[in-house]
Amino acid sequence: MTAVETRRVKVLSANIQAGSSTRRYSDYVTRSWSHALPTGGKRTSLDSIASMAGEHDIVGLQEADPGSLRSGFTNQTHYLAEQGGFDYWSHQPNRNMGGVASSANGLLSKLEPVEVSDHALPGRISGRGVLLARFGGGDDGLVVAVAHLSLGANSRRAQLSFIAELLSAHPHAVLMGDFNCLPDRPEMDLLYSRTHLRPPAFCVPTFPSWRPLRAIDHILVSESLSANDARAIPAAFSDHLALAISVDVPTRALA
Repeated sequence: MTAVETRRVKVLSANIQAGSSTRRYSDYVTRSWSHALPTGGKRTSLDSIASMAGEHDIVGLQEADPGSLRSGFTNQTHYLAEQGGFDYWSHQPNRNMGGVASSANGLLSKLEPVEVSDHALPGRISGRGVLLARFGGGDDGLVVAVAHLSLGANSRRAQLSFIAELLSAHPHAVLMGDFNCLPDRPEMDLLYSRTHLRPPAFCVPTFPSWRPLRAIDHILVSESLSANDARAIPAAFSDHLALAISVDVPTRALA
């Protein structure tokens, strides 16, 4: 049997909390102003995140501000792309709270995607989405999806069903993001049973960042891909740790 030629791709998923700082539960109250005002060292935090992100090939972002008051009208995904040395970037604004605060999924890549699309996710409360990028040609190409799922199990079930339909036909897929649930929750079976994605080999706690106890941020890969070196990394002072893995992808899936 001929060995399949692969390329190692370094992947990172990070909920960056719009560059805000949360180092303890009480900060959600005492520092709530930082979620509405362009202060609190957000630019310093973004520079730190850009340095971390720049060591990877493909990065999925959650809670990146697309340019509202709290970010000083800075598109944080674009800023991180420039500072981190990424030639390709895209974002999907999901929630706009009167121009004071906005939130988006983001994609940073050193590999050129052939197509990027965004899709609104179902749920009891609107404002969630999945960002989808295709690399390589044909059905055999690599597909990378970035999502931020709801807190409620019923909404997550609907969202995961939607994502499963998007990814079902793709043998080489990566789905990453803030799932707001553990990988063995019943609703996650929708992914494992309807797509080529498999449960993570290692559960890496990412939340809360100051005392990580829960593995709710995930990078899921297809059974055809080999994933290694799963690890959590501080994303400046976000309330989530970032999650990084290395994925061995067939070179034909990137061509």
